Amino acid sequence: MYDRSFFRTQLGQAALASIVAMSAFVMLSSHITVTTPVAAIATYEQVEIA
Repeated sequence: MYDRSFFRTQLGQAALASIVAMSAFVMLSSHITVTTPVAAIATYEQVEIA
């Protein structure tokens, strides 16, 4: 699909940089631990219009 001559072009280098950036993002985001948020009790008055 892609050969070495493609990656020597400016477009090929931009594509390679994009692939590296996306891979780094996936690797870094997989290390983030997701904690469940604490349920905040909202106290407010409910007004009904009849």
